[in-house]
Amino acid sequence: MSDSSDTLPPLREVIKRLGLSARKSLGQNYLMDFNLTRKIARAVPALGDSLVMEIGPGPGGLTRALLLEGAGKVVAIEKDERFQPALEEIKAAYPDRFSFFIADATKFDPRELPGTGKRPIRIAANLPYNVGTHLLVGWMSGAWPPWFSSLTILLQREVAERIIAKPGTSAYGRLSILAQWRAAARIIFDIPATAFTPQPKVQSSLVEILAMEPLMTEVKIADLSRVTAAAFGQRRKMLRSSLKSLFPDPESILRSLDIMPEARPEQLSIEDFLKMARELPH
Repeated sequence: MSDSSDTLPPLREVIKRLGLSARKSLGQNYLMDFNLTRKIARAVPALGDSLVMEIGPGPGGLTRALLLEGAGKVVAIEKDERFQPALEEIKAAYPDRFSFFIADATKFDPRELPGTGKRPIRIAANLPYNVGTHLLVGWMSGAWPPWFSSLTILLQREVAERIIAKPGTSAYGRLSILAQWRAAARIIFDIPATAFTPQPKVQSSLVEILAMEPLMTEVKIADLSRVTAAAFGQRRKMLRSSLKSLFPDPESILRSLDIMPEARPEQLSIEDFLKMARELPH
């Protein structure tokens, strides 16, 4: 699809005309390169058959790319009211395929989205740095199967590495287990800080998370959260020490699960944490 199909004015012009300078307090960093935003849009699975929920569209750079690349329907959630005029212009250009809500994504119930249940919901977003991890944890901690089919999200490289980290690495932790227990996660490509306006101090990565069947369906997310919090909250300690707050006799429990009490949390597999969560006393 050619750029000529986008009849909207250049993004820089929209930002200047409407006075939409990025606000650091809201973690806003714009992607101005249309070729890059279209590359991100093309990474969204089954784009044309999906309802895409975009978080924090800002002036609409990625929004326009998603629509140009053929998204079936895009619904944007934007907290900053300043962007409403820019989003209204996009809605006027794509009246049947784009809508938006001025709302806080951390409090928005996605199940209220129009068209929910009729087609897969896929999240695509350049997540604000200040709420990106919070949103991700909330999405991954909900009921399963989730209301979304996939996440294609831009995050700080450090967070992305934690999501895909494997046991035995320094990045492996609570976020790794939460993401990989019930989903397949990978980094699609990296994006340099120079691609953003204003330029952040960190590199970003585009991450794909595909919802899948959990490794152990009987484990409750609340129990897994308790175990990982206790273990990684004191990650330098041996498990027999860090789990004392959860088990009256952690050493016996660990040995019964074929887990060495002297091990440290980063040495355990996701399955090990699931086994411990399953044994939690209630």
